[in-house]
Amino acid sequence: MHSRRQWVKLTAAAISAALLGITATPAAAAEKVTVFAAASLKNALDAANAAWAKEGGKEAVASYAASSALAKQIESGAPADIFISADLDWMDYLAKKNLIKLDSRSNLLGNKIVLVAAKDHGKPVEISKGFNLAALLGDGKLAMGEAKSVPAGKYGKAALETLGVWPSVEAKVAGAESVRAALALVSRGEAPYGIVYQTDASADAGVAVVGTFPEDSHPPIIYPIAILSESKNPDAAAYLDFLKSEKAAHFFVEQGFSILK
Repeated sequence: MHSRRQWVKLTAAAISAALLGITATPAAAAEKVTVFAAASLKNALDAANAAWAKEGGKEAVASYAASSALAKQIESGAPADIFISADLDWMDYLAKKNLIKLDSRSNLLGNKIVLVAAKDHGKPVEISKGFNLAALLGDGKLAMGEAKSVPAGKYGKAALETLGVWPSVEAKVAGAESVRAALALVSRGEAPYGIVYQTDASADAGVAVVGTFPEDSHPPIIYPIAILSESKNPDAAAYLDFLKSEKAAHFFVEQGFSILK
């Protein structure tokens, strides 16, 4: 009888332990800070996230895509803690829908847009009013982010319009789902030229920067950051502070970003 009672107790303890193990798994997963970040941030943010994990033992997991796609996913209820956009428009979009914590929002980084060509085919291009980009393209395509939604594409179109070039190349544009996708088209030789961020160009050895667009030809390139309204992660604020700190700054500077204060 005694042994039967002991067996029942041991069995109950094992079941309780198993149940505790099951409930502990989601809790552990919830400790990860989930970041939705513009595709152009991948190299720098991966390095910053590794440093964050090494410093405090916490893990940040990033999902990269065009800011437009990420904002729409957040609007649809995708679980995330932090959003880093490549422009102000998509952060404003979420703010108007009360999907970010307004007091956590700030401008984190700056960038530039450049004209790139395949590494072995690039010659310097003077980017100025009315430069003949159409002739450079010939029968080829101009790779850039989708001009109506992807921030890099919007900046690129604005610059080409300011310079009076857009009407001559609009029909030649190959609009990509993200700036990294546009970069890949040039790197693989599928498009002779592309407009990407300076930071993307430095991350791909298969392309060369052949010209830089004047900063006054397009709106300032600003990457805002904010905690999402639905985030319950206690580490989100500390992670955001880390990205804004001197400890993280050099990871962004190394990739060509400027730090905004």
